[in-house]
Amino acid sequence: MNLREKYHIPHDAVITIAGTVGVGKSTMTKSLAKALQFRTSFEKVDTNPYLDKFYADFQRWSFHLQIYFLAERFKEQKRIFEYGGGFVQDRSIYEDTGIFAKMHFEKGTMTKVDYETYTSLFEAMVMTPYFPHPDLVIYLEGSFEEILRRIQERGRPMEQQTPIEYWKEMYDRYEQWINSFNACPVLRININDYDLLEDDQSIEPIIEKMAHILHQYRCLKR
Repeated sequence: MNLREKYHIPHDAVITIAGTVGVGKSTMTKSLAKALQFRTSFEKVDTNPYLDKFYADFQRWSFHLQIYFLAERFKEQKRIFEYGGGFVQDRSIYEDTGIFAKMHFEKGTMTKVDYETYTSLFEAMVMTPYFPHPDLVIYLEGSFEEILRRIQERGRPMEQQTPIEYWKEMYDRYEQWINSFNACPVLRININDYDLLEDDQSIEPIIEKMAHILHQYRCLKR
């Protein structure tokens, strides 16, 4: 019996992993999908035509990058649910507007017109009864010092060259965002409570917690 069957995780569940850069979303996505025998969904970083340009010039490319992410994540969310679920997803569509676009507008690296255009598109596409929200968001969190260490050790070159102040700003905004997030249930997991690279078994307590929340959520939806 696999862990999905052991804890009665619905075969069509959609689980989204959220958290700031460097917190280990990709590792969690892969480990959880393997344990549940689910498919994975990752953001397409290597084919993103704006990412390198954005890190070189936030003000010039922030709007372009956010529109690109919005379109790609919307298409991916639609594909996941058309497939019938059974996915673990690396990063949510909600983070783009709740954290990134908002941060660039408030910091002056996205104009008011661009921000209003972006948020209008987001609300029309996502904040409707017809948009398929995930069953659960797993939010990965830890100390800023630990996350910064991971970025400096494992991050992409463009991330390692980004000023520390940017990562601190993002870290704080993630905490504000998750405290008010209500599109679906949230399970908060501290990154010091498991080690998926060294201990495969550390995924099981996470799945057990997931199961409890999912069962409660599905009962409420009936």
